[in-house]
Amino acid sequence: MTARRSAAQIRRSDPEVYYLVLVHGTPIRLEQERGVVCLGPGDMALFSTSHPLACDFLDRGRQIRLTLMRLSRSLLPLAGGKADRLLAEPLSTRAGSARLLGSYLAGLPDAARESGPQERARLGRIGVDLAAAVLAGRLGAQGSLPAESRTSVLLARVNAFIDDHLGDPELRPAAIAAHHHISVRTLHLLFRDEPDTVAATIRRRRLERCHADLTDPHQRRRTITEIAARWGFNRPADFSRVFRNAYGLPPNEARALALDAKDSCADC
Repeated sequence: MTARRSAAQIRRSDPEVYYLVLVHGTPIRLEQERGVVCLGPGDMALFSTSHPLACDFLDRGRQIRLTLMRLSRSLLPLAGGKADRLLAEPLSTRAGSARLLGSYLAGLPDAARESGPQERARLGRIGVDLAAAVLAGRLGAQGSLPAESRTSVLLARVNAFIDDHLGDPELRPAAIAAHHHISVRTLHLLFRDEPDTVAATIRRRRLERCHADLTDPHQRRRTITEIAARWGFNRPADFSRVFRNAYGLPPNEARALALDAKDSCADC
């Protein structure tokens, strides 16, 4: 299966946008300008509507699974079409801002379906900022990013760091700030417009992970204390208190109710 965009089609209509493509399934071969790249699951690349394009799906399109992110040329803070230098080049998603962008794109379809208009708009802004940071980084043009974009990307990095270290009982604002080479005050300012403070964000996400484990039949052999410790709660009494405050039930009752309900459904 092949997709093409010709020079004649571009002359008839060109919205002047870029697309970031993240591959989940079928490998694809992308050719644009002087770039040719083969992308497998987890790989990412940039293409433009303003240049001829050839895209080949290497298993005849039987398992096409892609996430496409549209980026208006006017929204990218990269003057003079600098991003064209990155067309059809592989963009690794294994580290730094590109890792954040890859994770963002992978989760975007589900997040968009579950969000209202305001949240979708916020997700869009975050995506543009992450994409701009990745492209600017590849071009050595980080200085061209506006302060708002740099702040948004830093917040995304902090949030990813929190998610990756929820099991560490020493995860505190001071440790997060030190890892990102910022002051604790700057860290708190980053969260000024967020729904929760830094500490409340850590606590909420830990509780969400604990709740998911406690209500998972596959985790029933783990004790409540083990699950709490897995997500950074090393004081059982404190965990029980904050869990009850969040969910209205102590952990043992919440677990019993959820597992009983799932067992009943399995017997239906």
